[in-house]
Amino acid sequence: MARRPVAVVAAIVLLVEAVGIVVINGILATFVDKQSMSLADLDPDAMVTGTWVMGGVFGLYLAACGVVLLLAGLRDRAPGRAARILLISCAIVHGVLGALTVGLVGWDAFAFMMVGLGLIVLTLVAYGKRDAPRDSEPKSEPAPTNGAAPA
Repeated sequence: MARRPVAVVAAIVLLVEAVGIVVINGILATFVDKQSMSLADLDPDAMVTGTWVMGGVFGLYLAACGVVLLLAGLRDRAPGRAARILLISCAIVHGVLGALTVGLVGWDAFAFMMVGLGLIVLTLVAYGKRDAPRDSEPKSEPAPTNGAAPA
């Protein structure tokens, strides 16, 4: 199976998405600052700071997910438990944001989010349980020959 290329492509998509999120939040923060916008009487400066912080944190989160996928693809090894939890949470976030983007942004953004979701899930499934070697399989006990039921 082509799990290494899928993991590397998923990593590239997430890293590009991380940069895009930071840029979009920077643009939003600039508009909020220039127009002195406020929501429910919040301080406009707090809104600008919150937008920048949200963009930075979400960008770092996506970049961390991308690095995990890149390392999995380059090493051709399954991510560890904590890394899998991170990737599962990233898949959930992509699913929820994909559902939200249909109404807010459009079908193109939805398709992009679903491609990201599909690549993350495909990587998780591809690096799932590995087959155990045949020597380590438990041996079944032979059935009793005296006609008695096993205990």
